[in-house]
Amino acid sequence: MKIFVVISLQGEQMDNVFVSTDEEKALALTPADFDGCDALFVEVWEDGEKIDDYRLQ
Repeated sequence: MKIFVVISLQGEQMDNVFVSTDEEKALALTPADFDGCDALFVEVWEDGEKIDDYRLQ
């Protein structure tokens, strides 16, 4: 099972803002969904290992 961790970047601060197995919902998020968010990144985890990461917007 894949787990999607969405990370918000605000200046030099990074926060996990969403964690779910719902890929569609995770990928639909935008910086406007979070106060003061400059960019969103997603990490994809499977079986306890990070298998991918990329910038959403």
